[in-house]
Amino acid sequence: MSVIRSAGLRGFRAVVEELGGDADDLARRARLDPAALDADDLLVPDLAMAGVLELAAHELDRPDLGLRVAARQDLSLLGPLALAIENSPTVAEAMECTSRYLFVHAPAMRISLEPDPDGVRGVEALRYDVTPPGVDPPRQGTDLSLGSLHRSIRSLAGGGYGLRTVDLPGRPVAPRAAYEDFFGVRVRFGRPAALLRLPSSLGALPLTGRDESVRRMALDFLDRQAPVDGDRVAPRVRGAVDQLLGTASPEVGAVARLLDLHPRTLQRRLAAEDTTFAAILDDARRAAARRYLLTTDLPLAQVAGLLGLSEQAVLTRACRRWWGRTPRDVRRHGLDPGV
Repeated sequence: MSVIRSAGLRGFRAVVEELGGDADDLARRARLDPAALDADDLLVPDLAMAGVLELAAHELDRPDLGLRVAARQDLSLLGPLALAIENSPTVAEAMECTSRYLFVHAPAMRISLEPDPDGVRGVEALRYDVTPPGVDPPRQGTDLSLGSLHRSIRSLAGGGYGLRTVDLPGRPVAPRAAYEDFFGVRVRFGRPAALLRLPSSLGALPLTGRDESVRRMALDFLDRQAPVDGDRVAPRVRGAVDQLLGTASPEVGAVARLLDLHPRTLQRRLAAEDTTFAAILDDARRAAARRYLLTTDLPLAQVAGLLGLSEQAVLTRACRRWWGRTPRDVRRHGLDPGV
């Protein structure tokens, strides 16, 4: 069972009460401790958090509930991670810090920069996964998480940041206008993933008012934290691999640098957890290949490149090993649920 810090529900009680609902009753019915609605640092099941959002949206007939809660959140809900982010030298380093330490807030959540799905030069996609690979994301939870991320970037950038469009999976649960009023740009639904399309130049934007000593203290604190499985390095390696796929070579040295570990130390710690870097990389590539083959029309050679594979033939061999099928067969006929 995955968990998340209760700070992710900040603003929920106020929104529900404004709408005439009983937040405590909704929490109990969703099997969530009502105390989580008034505290930031309780670890609660992410399914319960997703459940209370869906229940409230249904009971109160407010399909935009996730966006309403997001409008009441800011970067500070991330606690010490927010201090590290706000005191980073640039937006790019703030995003890297978020990707690296987001597991402290919610182990199942991941953000990563990917090539623009539309192939527009000078545009990148900031992807936000709120559930592990293969698990359908909750609708209200996705709206809340991506909305909160959008507000955090606006805060870092000091206002508008050149957002191009917003992609969301599935059909809209609220009127399109509610989404576009919130994000201020066109929102596209039925997309493969939740992401913000933003200018590549944003990463170079320097952050003002930063304090390097505060940043170092926050990073030191984060490095010593132990959420669920927090002492294990494998989840952090997986997050770093997901971040690098499609943007850089996912080699053990690159991942070790992201985690501030020597490559040999990283490999020893993985061995102590009964896994290897190669196994984690292979699993990440399999999940990404499944997503690209089943949800996009990208050329197979491009899919191979996004997976960090040298050529299309290597992708074909990998797919045969994973699923006993060629990439074209997977794209044409799909895969059994749970594969």
